[in-house]
Amino acid sequence: MNDSLMVSQISEIERAEFYRKTYMHVAVAILAFGAVEYLLLKTIPLETVLSMVTGKYIWLAVIGVFWLASMLATRLSFSVSKNTQYLGLGLYVLIEAVIFLPMLGIASLYAPEIITQAALVTAFMFAGLTAAVFMTNKDFSFLRNIIVIGGFVALGVIVVGAIFGFNLGLWFSLAMVGLASASILYETYNIKNIYTKNQYVGAALQMFASIMLLFWYILRIFMSRRS
Repeated sequence: MNDSLMVSQISEIERAEFYRKTYMHVAVAILAFGAVEYLLLKTIPLETVLSMVTGKYIWLAVIGVFWLASMLATRLSFSVSKNTQYLGLGLYVLIEAVIFLPMLGIASLYAPEIITQAALVTAFMFAGLTAAVFMTNKDFSFLRNIIVIGGFVALGVIVVGAIFGFNLGLWFSLAMVGLASASILYETYNIKNIYTKNQYVGAALQMFASIMLLFWYILRIFMSRRS
């Protein structure tokens, strides 16, 4: 059936429609994240927000819940049912808003301008990385193993850092910006070639996740320069 064909195998009209739907959903997810984050910051006391990171075991629990919820959301977003797909995307937007609460809460209190600066840098990097994939025929599928291994190594470093209370520092943030950039390249390649035409919600979730990872560490870099 045509529905099972990869994007690279369908007609140009269908391909363009898939791209439009995917990136529209990415944009909606980003806007929804901003709206949810704004509401959370306005309704939850800053002391409660900061308590998420003041205790090492609390933050480890938050990371654990985020990881499990991310896997669930990803699985839901690739379901056959469209309603389930949107449930997965909505769940992921919500957990991203929660995980960002402490950092955005601190940034909005002491240096709100760096949020805009980090967002702009993220947007420009995303645009450049996207163009690099769509304007070339380079195969970025080789990045998958790098991203998977790098992700597990990064998670291990984050957990160890949380347990023993040491600052991961600028170099770790720079490395994670590189990993997030690789993830955007890989996911853009998948959007361009690999996904099927009905997987635009799941594809959007994957791209949204990569963008938010990039934004997280760019914001960390900006914040480290102010400390």
